[in-house]
Amino acid sequence: MAAMRLAPDHFVELFGRLRASAILRTPIEEAAAPAMEAAVRGGFRIVEFTMTIPGVLDRIAEFAGRDELVVGAGTVLTPDDAKAAVEAGASFLVSPVVDEAVIETALSLGVAMMPGTHTPTEMLRAHRAGASLQKLFPAPGIGPTYVKATLGPMPFLRIVPTSGVHLNNAASYLKAGAFAVGFVNPLFDPNDVAQGAVDRIEERARGLLAAVTPTAVGAA
Repeated sequence: MAAMRLAPDHFVELFGRLRASAILRTPIEEAAAPAMEAAVRGGFRIVEFTMTIPGVLDRIAEFAGRDELVVGAGTVLTPDDAKAAVEAGASFLVSPVVDEAVIETALSLGVAMMPGTHTPTEMLRAHRAGASLQKLFPAPGIGPTYVKATLGPMPFLRIVPTSGVHLNNAASYLKAGAFAVGFVNPLFDPNDVAQGAVDRIEERARGLLAAVTPTAVGAA
């Protein structure tokens, strides 16, 4: 039975409220499910499997079948990737780049699209192409200052920094105006994933989510 997918506007509302996603990239097929399960036990409800994971469509389908989770696919580079991920149950698609064909496919499939952008020009291009969220990838060294400066002339953007976001700067990104953040290696340490150290992943998940609470953001 196909998983129930979340409508794009409902996903955007939920992401803006929860403010964080768990993003897993690993070359080890059998490590993917236990690692993500640890993040879920730690409190994550928005989870993303990159399309580079062996057997990723099975993992998307497995986790998308759970009512409490919203599952997405990352590293979506082609319309065919998009179609396969949505067919497996993905409610949102993420790419490291802006590709209008992929954005158009996501819109036609009725799922939210978050293309990777780095410059204000790319963010506006993604927005005008119909992407409701703009992934800041990779997050630049000046981080929150960059987000704040970009939102000055374009406050309608929904910027979501990912690579480069960690425990010590997540709250600052959100305070600067980021719509939400995505955690990659600071959550899924590659060595812990490979070794099956799920307790450490779960512990980091709890700490990272604590860092994006309204109280933590207010203190940043």
